[in-house]
Amino acid sequence: MLFKDIVGQEQVKQKLIKSVKEGRIPHAQLFTGQDGTGKLALAIAYAQYISCQQKGEEDSCGICPSCHKFNKLIHPDLHFVFPIILSERKSDDDEKGPSGKLSDAFMVQWREVLLENPYITEADWYEMIGAENKQGIIGTTESSDVIRKLSMKSFESDYKTMIIWLPERMNQQAANKLLKLIEEPPQNTTFLMVSENPTQLLKTILSRTQVIKVPPIHRESIALALVDRYQMNPSRANDISRISNGNYRKAMSLISVEEENPYFPYFRSLMRLCYSNDVLGLLDWVGEASSLGREQQKELLTESLRLLRESLMLNMNLEDISYLAGEEIDFGKKFSPFINQSNVYQVFAEFNSAIDHISRNGNAQIIFTDMCMKLVKMINK
Repeated sequence: MLFKDIVGQEQVKQKLIKSVKEGRIPHAQLFTGQDGTGKLALAIAYAQYISCQQKGEEDSCGICPSCHKFNKLIHPDLHFVFPIILSERKSDDDEKGPSGKLSDAFMVQWREVLLENPYITEADWYEMIGAENKQGIIGTTESSDVIRKLSMKSFESDYKTMIIWLPERMNQQAANKLLKLIEEPPQNTTFLMVSENPTQLLKTILSRTQVIKVPPIHRESIALALVDRYQMNPSRANDISRISNGNYRKAMSLISVEEENPYFPYFRSLMRLCYSNDVLGLLDWVGEASSLGREQQKELLTESLRLLRESLMLNMNLEDISYLAGEEIDFGKKFSPFINQSNVYQVFAEFNSAIDHISRNGNAQIIFTDMCMKLVKMINK
């Protein structure tokens, strides 16, 4: 992964390159930011630059033996940890290397999905490994394996790099087991953590990392990438970059998908049922939403928050910063009077609370039912 392959983020790239040139590579860094900003791609490109044998002023060379291996994500000094679905426990497999309890068991799928799209989401990954309604975890056995790998000498590079994607998925035992290693790793070892929700990390982990904030991608950078990489009409590229609101993953999804947002009908139905105080209809809605996979439920709620925000912008006559498209626009204009400053904070709080409870493996039917009953009062406020 080369820095030039990553859309935008020039300031972050320069900061990372500068740390290598000045020989001041932090022992642990935490890349944070919203979906689709390229956090994981930046971490990989940074690791490649650190190991590159013929570094340029602005990027890795891309042709040395180290770069060739990084391009396939098979460099022996590049290690990955990511959430997985734990297999059934066996009595003797906890400390014996790759098993259904370690990221290594899913490395083929990981490389495949990452080489195809480094802007993957947690939902993309779970779909790839067939997680269905289960939520991934980084377990204690994984922490033991990290300690084992990093205790060895590097094979080819001066540096060993451990990239932990979604460290917030570590259970407390796993996080505690890595604390000492993250604070004082072996010489020439760096941890690169890529987080969507750093507030869910242990404070003791946060305090041991240098935070790299990855902002939303500039609209112009997304539009230019769409024109260069997909030979898209500049006018359409500008429209997509505006709607994607700094999220290149979303921009990519809008290129080939012309049909409406799959979660928009759920949101539209929910708001109409709440407005009409149709309790039986809401219970049917709860049943449909509860039948979705857990990651899809979270995406539904997250997408609902976006639609609420854009409708609020319309209510405040701020159409220039309302990012709705297709059928969303017509509905947003009709719905916007019902989301306003008197209820917006409470409505947002309910959706965020539901996301949090779903993430904690709460019962979806209870969570959605409680949310719907409260929304009825708020929407009609």
